[in-house]
Amino acid sequence: MRIPRRQLAALAAALLVFVTVAAPLRAQTSPAGAKEVSERYVKREVSIPMRDGTRLFTAIYTPRDTSRSYPIMLMRTPYGVGPYGSDAYPATLGPWKAFQDDGYIFVNQDVRGRYMSEGYYQFMTPHIAVKRGPRDVDESSDTYDTIDWLVKNVARNNGRVGTWGNSAPGFFVAAGLPDAHPAHKAAYPSAPMIDWYLGDDRHHNGALTLAQTFNFLSSFDQPRTGPLTTYQARPAFATSDGYNFFLRNGPTKNLSQGQLQGKVAFWDSIMAHPNYDAYWQKRGIWKHERNIKPAVLTVGGWYDSEDPYGPLRLNQSLEEMSAATPRTFVMGPWTHGAWNRGDNDTLGVLKFGSKTGQFFRDSIGFPFFACALKDRCGAALPKVAVFQTGANQWRTFDAWPPRAVQPRPLYLRENGQLAYDRPTAATAADTYVSDPARPVPYTSALSFGYYPLYPIEDQRFASRRPDVLVYVTPPLESDLTLAGPIDVRLNVASTGTDADFVVKVIDVWPDVQLAGRAAAGPMDGYEQLVKGDVYRARWRRSLETPQPLVPGRADSVNYVLHDVFHTFKKGHRLMVHVQSSWFPLIDRNPQTFVPNINRAEADAFKSATMTVFRSSARPSHLILPVLP
Repeated sequence: MRIPRRQLAALAAALLVFVTVAAPLRAQTSPAGAKEVSERYVKREVSIPMRDGTRLFTAIYTPRDTSRSYPIMLMRTPYGVGPYGSDAYPATLGPWKAFQDDGYIFVNQDVRGRYMSEGYYQFMTPHIAVKRGPRDVDESSDTYDTIDWLVKNVARNNGRVGTWGNSAPGFFVAAGLPDAHPAHKAAYPSAPMIDWYLGDDRHHNGALTLAQTFNFLSSFDQPRTGPLTTYQARPAFATSDGYNFFLRNGPTKNLSQGQLQGKVAFWDSIMAHPNYDAYWQKRGIWKHERNIKPAVLTVGGWYDSEDPYGPLRLNQSLEEMSAATPRTFVMGPWTHGAWNRGDNDTLGVLKFGSKTGQFFRDSIGFPFFACALKDRCGAALPKVAVFQTGANQWRTFDAWPPRAVQPRPLYLRENGQLAYDRPTAATAADTYVSDPARPVPYTSALSFGYYPLYPIEDQRFASRRPDVLVYVTPPLESDLTLAGPIDVRLNVASTGTDADFVVKVIDVWPDVQLAGRAAAGPMDGYEQLVKGDVYRARWRRSLETPQPLVPGRADSVNYVLHDVFHTFKKGHRLMVHVQSSWFPLIDRNPQTFVPNINRAEADAFKSATMTVFRSSARPSHLILPVLP
């Protein structure tokens, strides 16, 4: 239960005497642009007490113009609120510069256990739904206590607070929504982390995102002994070739005491929890987004290689549990957080025909806060605004996925074909050999962590491998638009006792001759990845309780490729890949069942022959969300 407001106020008053301007820090170097910020804003650094007595380091930037009051824009982050020091200013304030120019009170806070804040840092802090006293703290209570202190102690605030943040700070926005403070009027979770097992950075459907997780945690999760302004540097790995690095290091378990030297605690926690057990389940903040009071603007990118799942799952939760909450959901043709900066009229070789980032910021993001916090309201924002890739246009709907979507099966057929007609053959299948010693790469680029453009990458490098099954439609006779999640229904068998199955949906552009162009360009026959994901056969029945495959026995693996909004244009073809590795985006499956896949020994990794059935009794297929 929530601590009564009167009791909380008394607690805050009692603790107020301990609120101090942070001990003078040696000012760090101010970046370019800081002069403009310092000319318009006054900075002070304070430590704000939470209900359990833990003090969180907070930088407050107040407009020098004292002729009016201002709303507060609060950003809580594990990445540091530097530059530290009362005389050191950042390059810009707020989500982007328009907020700084318009005038807000900006508050940036180090969350518990990070940089200059006291306390213990938890990854994806578990939410405590029923709080029985001041020791029961989470990100909801810390957000509440911070806002309560700010509206009572920061001069010339207008009593309204908006929260914002991208990626990990986006998680803190989402986690601060339940049981919100009455002054908390608007929230902008941008690419929020929502569940680190089901999706987002650390896992895809429980499968470890090896390269990005190792790359991130080796730097971010360096230990600290107390408040500090700079963490120690991560070890130097002396290569940008992630494929060879991770293959050379052998089983995932070797990295714990080897490259990481036993110093990265959360990596070790991941290794100890391979299944969707209580450790992970209590870190799914999407389960607690009930009866949310602030207006919510949830934003994500179709081509986000880090947190593609978070905004989709958060929007679904709000739809299901907070139907009355004023909210807008936006997905655009963007990589991770790119909508907060830049024009975004192109991405790699793709051209979108408009400045999609500027459109979002000017037409949705800035007006959202101006209305909620300053009563400057224009036309009502749409409930759903999504960019239709392929067709390169913005569309608005009253729900996502659109209510008009119709499911349509697309079957894997003979001779590498795809067809809407169900197969009629009594026995039919395709096979390939999956060798963990030579896994299928997820990118042709040289990359150590995530390659940010892999979600749109030309897949010809994979189509040419013998361990990738390729199926394709004839050239489309009319446009085909998919809007929503794509269901995967595989009927499979393996000679091993475990397996991964990766399915990719690909837009094959016409060859130059078919397009009638005079010269070939980068899009000539381009096999553009539209959506792909992995599922481990061990979890085909339950993510909590793994089960081995029976060698040679037919079985099924069913899962969801998360949402797309893409038009395959007339003359293009739709292609599907089926493979059993995607390295090192995803760690290698040993293909021998072991209780803890994260601690598989080297001798467990064995080649296996995979069978994908496409018969009348066992038709492997996708269920496409077709928008008429």
